[in-house]
Amino acid sequence: MGKIVARDRLIFALDVPSAAEADRLLDRLQGHISFVKIGLELYTAAGPDMIKRVLDRNMRVFLDLKFLDIEETVRRATARVAAMGVDFLTVHANRKALTAAVQGREGSSLKLLAVTVLTNFDSNDLREMGIQRSVQDLVTARALLASEVGCDGVVASGEEPAAIRQKVGPRFVIVTPGVRPAGKGVDDHARATTPTQTIAAGADYLVIGRPIRDAVNPSATVTEIVNEMQAAFDARG
Repeated sequence: MGKIVARDRLIFALDVPSAAEADRLLDRLQGHISFVKIGLELYTAAGPDMIKRVLDRNMRVFLDLKFLDIEETVRRATARVAAMGVDFLTVHANRKALTAAVQGREGSSLKLLAVTVLTNFDSNDLREMGIQRSVQDLVTARALLASEVGCDGVVASGEEPAAIRQKVGPRFVIVTPGVRPAGKGVDDHARATTPTQTIAAGADYLVIGRPIRDAVNPSATVTEIVNEMQAAFDARG
């Protein structure tokens, strides 16, 4: 296996309310990032056209729509996403939804990521939902389910990759949001970690949004983050 290039493993969360604002940010970050997450806010505002605009910049797209619906709807929607040329798509870790998504992406290169437990949830939130398991137990169980039905990876906080690896092995993709450089606030993430902590735990891709989006100099911030990530990947070997 060749050396991991950190720049390819940073996914910038393009969480802005309009295509115009997205384009302004992407102009400032052109040449510094190669992978972009489009979530509910921007997709609602700009739709599939925003995906095309990102792809036209020779950037990869992680479409974070967290599908959860009846099987036919998930299957057909996933097929539409696959046809757009997206790299990653999120689906909630429900067996029927995941199985339908796997069927919908057949014949494409689209990678499916199961959402385990959102990074703003803690054990109190799970109890309110009637779930008595610990966050880690639920995350690892859902990761195992995702692996069994044919997904490519999961979305999980930086606290869980080591436990996930014990269940599903080294080839399963782990994408971690809620990553914050040391000294930065955690915002609304209950289980935030630094880039170094996240990579040391076993994550493959890091999703970082607000620390870059809200920086005075976004490109300089990206450079600092990528340098930290590269050191952590090199140390992990």
